[in-house]
Amino acid sequence: MNLKPQDILFLLKLIAIEDKRLSYGSLAFELGMSSSEVHAAAKRAIAARLAIQDEDRVVPSVRNLEEFLIHGIRYAFVPERSGIVRGMPTAHAVSPLQDAFVISEEYPPVWPDAEGEVRGEGFSPLYKSASYAARRDSDLYELLALVDAIRGGRTRERELSVKLLKDRLAQYG
Repeated sequence: MNLKPQDILFLLKLIAIEDKRLSYGSLAFELGMSSSEVHAAAKRAIAARLAIQDEDRVVPSVRNLEEFLIHGIRYAFVPERSGIVRGMPTAHAVSPLQDAFVISEEYPPVWPDAEGEVRGEGFSPLYKSASYAARRDSDLYELLALVDAIRGGRTRERELSVKLLKDRLAQYG
């Protein structure tokens, strides 16, 4: 079974909601996915050992997820870059990374999005519904931005993202 980008979006959502229990239907609505996509993501995450089945719910395996996000995601889900587009900021253009770096003259990385208010360099989201899900959950948005900085950021951005992501994952559970 091959891991898919929506599996990571699903796991990051579980981290963002912490111990709050949501049905597959509720998670699907929050993530902009179908219930069957969420259920399949859970099955693949368990098969990949990035999550475990705990009674009636799926729980992220924080240690394994951390290792994959830090060492594997930038090779497994390489972002595609495009020209200047309107979209939703990501990576170092979003807090908490935004506060750590000097604002440059370059366009910020953005997920192409019709509802976006920022012009920047197109940066493909982890999954097509990431901007929808991020608008609904600021904690998830922060996690996605940190992961994007690891996927496609410069060395300093990646290093700070790794530190902040480790801190966030350590708070889970």
